[in-house]
Amino acid sequence: MRDTIDILGVKIDRITSAYALKKAEQMVRSDGVSTIFTPNPEIVMAAYEDAGFREVLNSADMCTPDGIGVVYAAKMLGTPVPERVAGFDLVCGLLSNIRKTGEGVFLFGAKPGVAEAAAVKLLDEYVGLNIVGVHHGYFSDNETDDIVKQINESGAKLLLVCLGAPKQEKWIFENKSKLTNVSLCMGVGGALDVFAGVAKRAPELFIKCNLEWLYRFCKNPSRLGRFATLPKFVMTVRKDKKKNK
Repeated sequence: MRDTIDILGVKIDRITSAYALKKAEQMVRSDGVSTIFTPNPEIVMAAYEDAGFREVLNSADMCTPDGIGVVYAAKMLGTPVPERVAGFDLVCGLLSNIRKTGEGVFLFGAKPGVAEAAAVKLLDEYVGLNIVGVHHGYFSDNETDDIVKQINESGAKLLLVCLGAPKQEKWIFENKSKLTNVSLCMGVGGALDVFAGVAKRAPELFIKCNLEWLYRFCKNPSRLGRFATLPKFVMTVRKDKKKNK
């Protein structure tokens, strides 16, 4: 049975990184289609304001606490999570492990050419990894069936969807029933950009100090509006806590 907490109506799993990786591996090797989403404060706030998106997130088989703001909110509510479980780190661990067992991976998302570049670098980083297909994230709704067909024909067991939230989560929710071979779908935002070298992840020191958000802001000040969501998120969690006392 899952051990979850409720943050503004979104179910977040109280798990460690090691446990998340173990469960993800089990999902990749199981029958049926499982889903993993990685909500940060911005995603939780979007779901708080959009009941449809909230339903999508809560349909997942695992929602990891991705973002120090989510970890802080859990502690504020008196139901702390063991640690932050970043989606990017979870994907890296999963790719490292399944390269030994050969499950096929499909990369879906980012600008044209990025998924291909990511595939080249991943094959170099994770020797033995079985990447069976790629597709960019710039498509119209009437192309979705063709993309699903390509994924199915590839035989992929792991589908990494990198369309950004909430588009990636909604796409998975709406199309997972059409996937005939995939065992695990993960929505992992800008992971392909990082893998391809188009974007850089924060240095290890920033990550360890829970300041990855600060690094991103310094590199791209135009994201200020997005970071303003964090104080709004904290205040909303506090109000919700008082209301439910």
